[in-house]
Amino acid sequence: MPQNRGAGGSGPARPQGAVRIPRHDASDRPFIVIWEATQACPLACRHCRASARPWRDVGELSTDQATELMVQVAAFGEPPPLFVITGGDPFQRPDLMRLVRRGTELGLPMSVSPSGTPTLTRPALAALHEAGARAVSLSLDAAAPATHDAFRGVDGVYAVTTRAWRDAIDLGLKVQINTTVTRDNVADLPRIAAQVRDRGALLWSVFFLVPTGRGRRLHELDAQQTEDVLHLLYDIGLTVPVKTTEAHHFRRVYLQRTILERRGVAAGQVLNLGPLYHRLRRELDELGLLRAARRARRPPLQVSAGNGFVFVSHRGDVHPSGFLPVAAGNVRHQRLADIYRTAPMFTALRDPGRLGGRCGACEFRTVCGGSRARAYAVTADMYAEEPACVYQPGSFPFPDDLAALVPA
Repeated sequence: MPQNRGAGGSGPARPQGAVRIPRHDASDRPFIVIWEATQACPLACRHCRASARPWRDVGELSTDQATELMVQVAAFGEPPPLFVITGGDPFQRPDLMRLVRRGTELGLPMSVSPSGTPTLTRPALAALHEAGARAVSLSLDAAAPATHDAFRGVDGVYAVTTRAWRDAIDLGLKVQINTTVTRDNVADLPRIAAQVRDRGALLWSVFFLVPTGRGRRLHELDAQQTEDVLHLLYDIGLTVPVKTTEAHHFRRVYLQRTILERRGVAAGQVLNLGPLYHRLRRELDELGLLRAARRARRPPLQVSAGNGFVFVSHRGDVHPSGFLPVAAGNVRHQRLADIYRTAPMFTALRDPGRLGGRCGACEFRTVCGGSRARAYAVTADMYAEEPACVYQPGSFPFPDDLAALVPA
């Protein structure tokens, strides 16, 4: 969800060109809490992490239990973590507006991530806004109706989504657009970016597929394709506000490109840019996307699984990430703060010294760390090296420049 809240640092000033860090110590409190309110959803999205189904689970957190969860999130202190209600489809819960209103009363910045279903109407969005929601995130996984609807498994979803996008902005809600990228839709990225530019959004979040849930049946990008897309997103960042999900090595790309631009060195001279990058970059140029009015580039935020981020399932299980299906506790029996601060899994994920393979040897490990969810999905070891990264530790030619931007 949108992460435009101040996220500087309470200590020394962040060096210009460095990644952003949350204002408060990530070992003490999360920057963002995502609660999976339900797994019920009438869609059958091909990538669904939750393997959502049409009916609600009788084991979902009750209204009172969900309210207690929000009380515990607010107790982390000021400023409170962002609180995102996701699913499934949150609109399948009849108490959604009540929960949004209660979270707002507790002082939480409330956002909702609905599905593109017939429940996503202008009156429903207006009710969310009236209850206090600040933002919604909507999914757009293809540039054309037929291909998007095929990805989502139901006809008409593209039309519902684009209408809701327009209505949300008109009602005063901030909008984040989410795109899950796979080998099947990667060619659409320039045209999706053009839609984000033209329709307007606070943020475009590009999700890099993790093979979990129904997503195991899709074709994820290989490491070189991932690298190419990350560099493409860096290019787009002067026109469209962009972030990545489960591609933490975008922070490495951001630092590399920043240093090269300061030195006046073309990225292609020293970095590994493959054919997919060049093909997609040509389409960006043809669309005129990079000729648009330039904006300040949005530095990536240093938040990752268990390190500024926590996910609570519909049954109350606490995970470092929604894509990492290993629970560290349950809010029905333990305080969320205790799990987040002291559970061995969470404390270990905040220690870059636990990383193995190339990640453990990498000079970018303290700002990147790789996707622990992808490492687990591919190797069953959440500390293994990032499978979707091509970078060879020590190969960046300007280590002194890097040392000024990367904490030891």
